[in-house]
Amino acid sequence: MNRIILICGLISGVVVSAFMVSTVSMCYKMEDFEGNMLLGYSAMLLSFSMIFVGVKNYRDKYNHGMVTFGKAFKIGLFITLIASTVYVIVWLIDYYLFVPDFMDKYVAHMMRQAQNEGATAAELGEKAKELNGYKELYRSPLMVILFTYAEVLPIGLAVSLISAWILKKTGSQPQVA
Repeated sequence: MNRIILICGLISGVVVSAFMVSTVSMCYKMEDFEGNMLLGYSAMLLSFSMIFVGVKNYRDKYNHGMVTFGKAFKIGLFITLIASTVYVIVWLIDYYLFVPDFMDKYVAHMMRQAQNEGATAAELGEKAKELNGYKELYRSPLMVILFTYAEVLPIGLAVSLISAWILKKTGSQPQVA
């Protein structure tokens, strides 16, 4: 089981990190973050499909075709934690070494977007205050880590729950031929 968790977690982490690095560099160069969020969450769902693969592999090859919801969720949780940790580490390296002014560009983009949506001067001032608060929080490496985990971990947990629910199979269930 540990081998499955490690392999699936690392594959998932590498896939989601590769998408993240490529989309960040693309958006960073063009200073346009539109569509990045949808693409990013789609990549997370794609990479977390390894949770389903890992649980199914464990159930079918190593546990005689049976797995409880709890065991399946536990496998998914550990795959999620490994993949998310890879994602966080890659983001820390990318952020601190290659895109240290990412937050400046992101805040500028969000302000332009609010302006284009017709925000009043008061609303723009409030938006600037809010975004500068996030920018200030992002100066702490601990906050960068927490924000990054908060970005990726919930998706993995949701996929873990869904995979566990779909793949659970106990000895009392009739076998379909």
